[in-house]
Amino acid sequence: MFAVLARQVRPPSPLAGRLALQSLLFAVGEGTFMAGSAVFFTQVVGLSAAQVGLGLTFAGIAAFIAAYPAGKIADRIGPKRAWAISAAGQGAMFTVWPFIDSFAGYVAMAIVMDAIGSLGGAAHGAYTIDVLPPGERVKSRAYMYSALNVGFTLGSLMGGIALAFESLTVMQLLPLFTAVAFMVNAFFITRLPKAPHDLKTTEERKVRVPGPGPLKNPGWMLGTFFLGTLWTNQVILNLVIPLWLVEKTDAPWVVLAFLFGTNTVMCIFLPMAAARGIKDNATALRAIRISTVFFIVSSVITLSTHETVGMVTIVLFFLGHITLTGAELYLSAASWTFEAELMDPRRRGEYQGAAELSGTLGRVWAPAAFTFLAMNWGATGWLVIAGIITVAALALHPTTHLARRWLETHVPADVLADARAGGDDEPAPVGPPTVEQPAEPGGVSPLSS
Repeated sequence: MFAVLARQVRPPSPLAGRLALQSLLFAVGEGTFMAGSAVFFTQVVGLSAAQVGLGLTFAGIAAFIAAYPAGKIADRIGPKRAWAISAAGQGAMFTVWPFIDSFAGYVAMAIVMDAIGSLGGAAHGAYTIDVLPPGERVKSRAYMYSALNVGFTLGSLMGGIALAFESLTVMQLLPLFTAVAFMVNAFFITRLPKAPHDLKTTEERKVRVPGPGPLKNPGWMLGTFFLGTLWTNQVILNLVIPLWLVEKTDAPWVVLAFLFGTNTVMCIFLPMAAARGIKDNATALRAIRISTVFFIVSSVITLSTHETVGMVTIVLFFLGHITLTGAELYLSAASWTFEAELMDPRRRGEYQGAAELSGTLGRVWAPAAFTFLAMNWGATGWLVIAGIITVAALALHPTTHLARRWLETHVPADVLADARAGGDDEPAPVGPPTVEQPAEPGGVSPLSS
């Protein structure tokens, strides 16, 4: 057991360790502010809950609009520089939060913050794939994901400590702490090695990449749409299951805290185990099938809690949460593989931005739809939800093949050689988790750190 834990703590490479530190710094800052954001916005800024929600909607729309242009900017100026600019920009914006005292100011801040964040999201993804050797990409991303969850856990604890003071003065310091964390993160980003795209001269970046971009790659756009649909497992995790537990079962509400803790612990210790052996499209699609089976099992277990009582209900909720986290972890590993295998290596930022567009469309409808299905249709609703996920998983198979064939048609073979997620020296693919080999994502998403 200790040997397994030691393998999870040790990074696959020194570079993976440095990238994981960036994930940790980001998540500590973001997690600290998010833990106290509801109190900050309502008590310090003076907003109503409805205004907070409306502002987040506006910010989400801004991020959606900015995603594709942000990706093109990351390609133009280099992913590392774009990532550092975004981290520093968001850090600077956090210092402004204590001075916002109106709804208009809040909306403006939220829109600018999410637009800057879009640049960071596209640049981080492009840089990570660009700088890591193909044989390390999936393993390193898994390690970074573990660090991200550690960071969010630490951030939540720090935010909880600040909330315990029940002081508005302390709450005003919360965004300043996050600003410092982001600025430190930006500094360390500048110390990372340059990726191939960062080594290009200004003149080279001005040269337009020949051939069509991701918006004309139907396999990529459809594939990332279906991946977005699969990522609605986070809606089930964070919204639907809590509502179901409170309104449809006899389980104590405090169980929710332990359920979220179970998910966090699994996402810290098991990503690398779930990613083992996933190194190309074929093994990634296998991971998608495993993830889908986990999701279906979780749905069936959860719907059964409506008819159970007492300790049986609690145990079933834990089993449902464990299997749902298994779906998340295998989906994560598959998603990282698709990013490496199905992007034009010359346009990784642009592909990241396009993926955010289609992925958002694939998941934005889920909170309303899944809540309605589960809460109003009961067991039938849960089966419909499982059916939606199954259809998306099945549709992902032909679309990923289509995306790869499209690349092979429009991208030179020597360039496409870098579009690989793993090496031939990796172990054989693993099957569903066992006791020795447990299973495996957001936040913010799949997509981010």
